[in-house]
Parts: sequence; structure tokens; C-alpha cells
Amino acid sequence: MLFSLSRHCIVKNDRQVRERIAVAIMEDVENGIHGTHESEVRKPLIQQRELAKAEESSSDGQGSLWMVLLSTGVAVSGSFEFGSCIGYSAPTQAGITKDIGLSLSQYSIFASILTTGGMVGAVTSGHLADYIGRKGAMRISAVVCIIGWLAIYFAKDTFLLCLGRLFTGYGIGVLSYVLLLVGGNSVAFIIGTLVSWRALVLVGVLPCLVLLLGLVFIPESPRWLAKVEHQKASISALQKLRGKDADITQETAEIQECIENLQTLPRAGFQDLFQSRYIQSVIVSVGLMVFQQTGGINGVGFYASQIFVSAGFSSGNLGTILMGCIQVPITMVGVILMDRSGRIPLLMVSASGSSIGCFITGISFYLKASLNLSVGQGIYMDWVPTLALSGILVYLGSYSIGMGAVPWVMMSEIFPLNIKGVGGSLVTLVSWFGSWVVSYAFNFLMSWSSAGTFFLFSAAGAATLLFVARVVPETKGRSLEEIQESLNSSK
Repeated sequence: MLFSLSRHCIVKNDRQVRERIAVAIMEDVENGIHGTHESEVRKPLIQQRELAKAEESSSDGQGSLWMVLLSTGVAVSGSFEFGSCIGYSAPTQAGITKDIGLSLSQYSIFASILTTGGMVGAVTSGHLADYIGRKGAMRISAVVCIIGWLAIYFAKDTFLLCLGRLFTGYGIGVLSYVLLLVGGNSVAFIIGTLVSWRALVLVGVLPCLVLLLGLVFIPESPRWLAKVEHQKASISALQKLRGKDADITQETAEIQECIENLQTLPRAGFQDLFQSRYIQSVIVSVGLMVFQQTGGINGVGFYASQIFVSAGFSSGNLGTILMGCIQVPITMVGVILMDRSGRIPLLMVSASGSSIGCFITGISFYLKASLNLSVGQGIYMDWVPTLALSGILVYLGSYSIGMGAVPWVMMSEIFPLNIKGVGGSLVTLVSWFGSWVVSYAFNFLMSWSSAGTFFLFSAAGAATLLFVARVVPETKGRSLEEIQESLNSSK
């Protein structure tokens, strides 16, 4: 559903089988495992689709159901951990600043340093997956995250607090599951309003423990084992995933054939991205990531509670709870609509709604500042918090339905196979860097002008709309060749 298929992995007899194998091989490439230099940034997504796809039962129903459930649980645990780390700072700002005595700039460092760790994790994730496999990389991620959470829990000063946040950032940079990420986000938003910031650490530690335990019982990726020439272990792992009575002869041959085909592709370097035949793909992918971040999602997501307090609420609890409640269902709607309506309509709707939501929020802060200067505030002052809450919910809902997931999907679709690994690495680095800029600068922008901050985000949403309309091609139902032709014709 999410990825266009390469002709390098076509098996002529069975369409469903060849799609499964081709998609899985593309995931390996997207993880930055093929053809990137050591100095280049690896895509930090050690994706749970490698597990989730691999453990699906065979088409004749002979798969092992318990392994499907177990592998899915492990994958969801990793996704949940990512979301918990991202969402942790939103409901905890007041408690942490009070207990530790952080200044505005210190809390900005604490919240944003997560993305610095994420960038480092992005650099090392491909190498880790290459050398020790998917399971090994996931174990390291879980252990590093646990160390980070414990550092936050026992922190008495800024240094240990930020060090723990950096560690959790590195852990999710290695892990970085993209599906169901919002589950952890939403739970952190909601539970964070009910418990202390130290107790909320347990929400982050629990999925790490589940992940470590679950990895004991599931096999390593058969594809990675075949790639490192452990053929017997690969066959054993595939048999365990498909069920002991399943016939895996054809699938084993297909995996080996695709690996051999990929090894014949020319190795691409970072400099190859800027060749004329690839530059349009780079512009579209990097542009979407830049606009995704400049729209302000990490500012709103990292500091949600304080935004609502600044708007006039006595606490940010109501707003963060509502954010947690709407994010998951709207994201699921976006996933369903992605292949029905197409990528471009979702992006257009998402960018428009995000711009309108930020504009409404900006108006609320502008009215608040104006009414504070006037003599008679009256009933109008009571409207400001509600207007700000409405604007944030419109913004988050609009972002979740399109701009959150579609740029990642399109990135995987518009890069040719031989350049996909290094292209994904560049785009991911841009995303992490943009996340750091916005999450660090947000509090300072709010101190400068709360209304102005959201008007800037609104303008970024409007610019996204123009960019999508003029530059981004539709990829739904189109082959890689058709997408490339569309990109080249837009030069």
C-alpha cells in the first residue's frame, strides 16, 4: 500500500508474493543498508514493517498465529516507545520547571535535545542493523531508552535531566517506528495530565521492557540472515514465522533472488543525489520535510500544556487530553484515505487546515494581548482560551490526516531504488534537524509574540499549499517510471 514496487524484484507467477518480497527489500534499502558511505546519514527508521510483514501468515492460512500476534506486539511496543518519548515534554513542563528549577531556555534545551539524540541515532542505525541485525539494533535501542528514562526519573539537576533526554532521543533515533507512533504520543498526553512527571517515566520504560522480552521469542529477520549468508538460520527463521507446516521453498528462493539482484545495482553516494535525474526527487522530498517541520508540529507537540496556559486556561490538562483523543482516530482516517483519494488531495487538505488552525490560534493570542491593554475586557476575554483550543485541535487534526505521514510515504515512492537509501538518509536528517530548530526556538518565539508565532506557522502552511500544488506529483497508483516522467516534465 505504501510503497511503489521495483521491477528488480518481480516474480512473474504470483503478484501477491512478489509485492511482499519487493516491499520488504525496499525497506532494507530505505534503512540505508545498501550503498551508503560511512560518513553519510542513515535513515533512522528500523521499521517494524520488517517484523509485521514478515510474520504474516502464508496465503494458504498455514501461518503461525501466535507468532503473528507476538511479533505485532513487539512492533507496536517499539512504536509506542517512540511516541512516548516525543510526547513526554508536552504535559510535564510545569512540573519539571518547578521541581528542578529550570529557566525557559533550559527547558527548551531539555525538550529539543531529544532530536539531537535522534540525529545521532539516525547516523548509526544503518550500521547497527547491518552488523548485528534488526533484533540487535532494537535491543540496543530499548536498553539506551531505559537508561535515559532512569536518568530523567532520578534527575536532581539540569545535566542529568538533559542527558537522559539525549539518551532517549538516541534510542528512538535507532528505533524510529513510523506506524502507530501516535499511540504513544496520545497516551503520554493523557496520562501526563494525571500523574507527576517522574511517574510518567514509567509509561516510557514499560514498552522498552515489553520490547526486550518479546525479542527473546521472535526470530531474526530472514532477509537479513540471508543477506549475511546465514542460509540455514534464514530458512529456520522464515519457517518459524510462517508456521511449521508451511511450504517456504518458493519464498526462500525469491528472497535470495531479490538480494542477488540488489547486489548488482550500482552503489550510490551522497553526491549522486544532486545529479539532474535525481534532483527533482530531492526537491520534492526535502521540501515536504521542511514544510512539515516549519508548520510547527514539534513546537505544539513538545509544549502543548504551556500553550494552553498562555492562552488563559488555568492548566493545560483539558487541551492535552483532547489532543490525545483526536490524534489516533484522525491519523487512521488519513491512512484509509491515502490510497483512495490520493496523496495530493490529502496534502492540500492537511496544509489548508493546518494553516487555518494556526491562524485561529494566532487570532486568539492577538485578541488576548489587545484585550489586556483595553479597559473593559468583558465577556470577550472568556472566548480567547476556547478559540485557542479550537485552533490547536483544528491544526493537529489537519496535520494528522496528511502532513504527518504522507511526506514519508511519498519519499519512499519517488526515489529510484538505487538511490533510495542515501535519499532517505538525507530526508530523515532534514526532518530531525528541522524538528530540533522548531522545538528549541518555539519558547523564544512565544516570548517574542505568541500571536506572531502562530501567524508564522500559518504562513508556512499556506506556503506548503503552494508548494504541493506546483511541485509535488501525484504518486497514487503510478509506477516509478511514471512518477519520474512526471517529475522531469515539471522542470
